[in-house]
Amino acid sequence: MKQPTLVVLAAGMGSRYGGLKQLDGLGPSGETIMDYSIYDAIRAGFGKVVFVIRHTFEKEFREKIISKYEHKIPVEVVFQDLDKLPEGFTVPEGREKPWGTNHAVMMAESVVREPFAVINADDFYGRHGFATLADKLRSFSDTRDKYCMIGYRVGNTLSESGSVARGVCQVDEKGFLTEVVERTAISRDEAGRICFTDENGTTQYLEENTPVSMNMWGFTPDYFRHSNELFRHFLQALDTNPKFEYFIPLPVNLLVAQGKISVEVLDTPDQWFGVTYAADRPEVVAKIQALVDAGEYPTKLF
Repeated sequence: MKQPTLVVLAAGMGSRYGGLKQLDGLGPSGETIMDYSIYDAIRAGFGKVVFVIRHTFEKEFREKIISKYEHKIPVEVVFQDLDKLPEGFTVPEGREKPWGTNHAVMMAESVVREPFAVINADDFYGRHGFATLADKLRSFSDTRDKYCMIGYRVGNTLSESGSVARGVCQVDEKGFLTEVVERTAISRDEAGRICFTDENGTTQYLEENTPVSMNMWGFTPDYFRHSNELFRHFLQALDTNPKFEYFIPLPVNLLVAQGKISVEVLDTPDQWFGVTYAADRPEVVAKIQALVDAGEYPTKLF
């Protein structure tokens, strides 16, 4: 049975945070959020880590991040660049915005041959999510077009420093995804209710346990074929929205609607946290220290 691979999306700058938050030391021994993800992935049984980064900070990333893991787990590095496009396509004039998270996933195609997970570099996911995802991916060894995602309970994913964007999931009675819709400005109102404003300007409310996507997905390698095919269609339609990005929910939603794939939504009780805003940092440091004090993590990871 093949060990699953972990693909870490680390090409973003984190504009709201104000710098390379992926490299910010938040743990008691200077650990980054990524360090905790890699630690949790190793103890869950992942066999390799693939980092998707940009060439512009490769040297710093290798020195500060990859050097810590080289004797712990096999590591690959791939690059997300604007000109990584299918044959026949070129970067539109004036395009500077990245192509999005699903484009980043596609960069790993040359080094992934086994079921794989996808996570963000700057989100703290928790031990349970990695263990659950690894177990499910091991059962996917000989399957195609059957994927999964960790569905976090929306009440466990909010920031005290401002609103957040989340992929709100609709799930059928068997626990499979029927739709994931990106909702922006999700927060608690004065009464403590979780709410957002929809496209019609109407306030909508979410139950505490509503599953949301935190970009913790599980795929098999056939997903690259689907992604490449749909990316060509996406590029052909760019003239209608030149700043549009190819986010993971876009092809997933389309493939689910067409009945070509299934995505099982796996619940986790883990508390998400991250540094969406600079003001989140002290709280994240305190939460990590509390987990260390409780024995969930050692004082020094690597």
